[in-house]
Amino acid sequence: MNNDVETRLILIAPSSDLTPDRVARFVHNLGFLVSVKETCYGVVIEGPKEEVWHTLTEVRKLDPNRIFSKIRAFPMGDIRRCRAHHGSRPGFAQLEKEWKDLCLVEKGLVCLEKGEKPPELKKRTKMPVSDLKKFIEEESP
Repeated sequence: MNNDVETRLILIAPSSDLTPDRVARFVHNLGFLVSVKETCYGVVIEGPKEEVWHTLTEVRKLDPNRIFSKIRAFPMGDIRRCRAHHGSRPGFAQLEKEWKDLCLVEKGLVCLEKGEKPPELKKRTKMPVSDLKKFIEEESP
């Protein structure tokens, strides 16, 4: 793949009112030199890196806290990723999990916009040996 070409997934959070169809039509109407493919979770865009980034910037304006992007390792239509050749897509379970978790990221972004501070994380401590021994004894037959 040419280093000047980038393929990106644009994921729409489940809580967004946007649909993949609407985003795909929006991308087409922008007139940038990118290819777009609608998917169940958003769209895939591919083209010159600069055009892809201009497109992504405009798409994110539609719903800033609910549109996310990540690089896709394979170009559109690549035989190594095509379901027509391989059946179910490897990595889809991971992508589905990430997609479902976007609501959590959205909540964090909204809190940041409001100026809320994130909660303090409790420092992890080591389990006392006596507690570990009790646990082992309880679990042993």
